[in-house]
Amino acid sequence: MELKKYNVDSFNLDHTKVTAPYVRLAARKAGEKGDIVTKFDVRFTQPNKECMPTGAIHTIEHIVAEYIRDEIEGVIDFSPMGCRTGFYLTVWGERDEEYIAKHLLPVVKKVVAWEGDIPAANEIQCGNYRDMDLDGAKKYAKAWVDGIQTLGWNCYK
Repeated sequence: MELKKYNVDSFNLDHTKVTAPYVRLAARKAGEKGDIVTKFDVRFTQPNKECMPTGAIHTIEHIVAEYIRDEIEGVIDFSPMGCRTGFYLTVWGERDEEYIAKHLLPVVKKVVAWEGDIPAANEIQCGNYRDMDLDGAKKYAKAWVDGIQTLGWNCYK
């Protein structure tokens, strides 16, 4: 079946041909002045099989977004996918999937071990601070860590 091509990179991914968890290069763009921006698909759950509840994905986003910058220079953003199966990590410069997986791993391990308050989970610093689920975040983070450590970062098996 021939599918229409879209302007959105992820709409052109065959979601039936990847195996989560994984880190996948989603896009690499060069700006008018030669700056490179690289976006990665950091998938936690298998597309169209399972998705994360909003509280869990929101909690992972808060912890990882804060601490990924200690591991990877040039982070622009770490944001949840609308389908709730993972995140996009956007960075300045050229990085590959293996580099991202290696440096993301200790940060996601922080989620698994997290105790205490979630960074910026208050009404001043977050637009929906009540929608947090640390236990759920730990569950999905542990599954991602276990999968990456066991299966590797590559989604095409």
